[in-house]
Amino acid sequence: MRSIFITGGASGIGLAAARRFKREGWTVGIGDIDGIGMGRVADELGVFTAPLDVRDRAQWAAALDGFVAKAGKLDVLLNNAGIARYGMFEEVTPDESDLQVDINVKGVINGAYAALPYLKESRGRRLVNVASVAGIVGSPGLATYSATKHAVRGLTEALDAEWTRHGIDVTCVMPFFVETPILDAGSKGSNRTIRDAIGKSPVYTVEDAAEMIWRAVHGREREYIVGKAGRQASFARRFMPGRLRKRMKAAFAG
Repeated sequence: MRSIFITGGASGIGLAAARRFKREGWTVGIGDIDGIGMGRVADELGVFTAPLDVRDRAQWAAALDGFVAKAGKLDVLLNNAGIARYGMFEEVTPDESDLQVDINVKGVINGAYAALPYLKESRGRRLVNVASVAGIVGSPGLATYSATKHAVRGLTEALDAEWTRHGIDVTCVMPFFVETPILDAGSKGSNRTIRDAIGKSPVYTVEDAAEMIWRAVHGREREYIVGKAGRQASFARRFMPGRLRKRMKAAFAG
């Protein structure tokens, strides 16, 4: 039986992924700072749970030690935990930007360090990092968040090459807007949230994201984009960068 450990697994995309992999017969573990949410998931799915603040290396070690003691191995780590703060750059406080970097970047790096010894011992092993389409196209109102997700893409690309010598594939899943609590993220300096800002942009389901994570675990590509709108944004960034830049600047002129 294959095994997967999921960060941020108490809600949103992480919970949808836990449900998907559990349904497919995998041994599933989740880590989260939401103890009440993890209790609900444990009752529903009967999965392993561990308190995990991804900024804390000691908690990483304890969570993966405990999971491997139960599952016998770690085949896949899903680095899913992340946060966002919406607002123009000067509206988002330095402390809020620090928090995004600490969780979205350092948390992913901590997970890679913690999981590597276990992944080396498994077969068909894989590290899956959840980034965002904001890691392809820098998103106004999400400047620091975009920076963190560009970093996750870069880390993924580098580790996918480096870890070939260990037989470990590293992939990146990049959702467009997905119906999760992150859409309601604002900042202390702004009354607007991401949900307020996206207007008529499509919002995809957590099940859409979980399906792409399933493909990422079993496929051969390095990057997987969730949603047609995300693929269109990636196309525009690659083939029409001038037009995309002009459109984005026009939207914020004045």
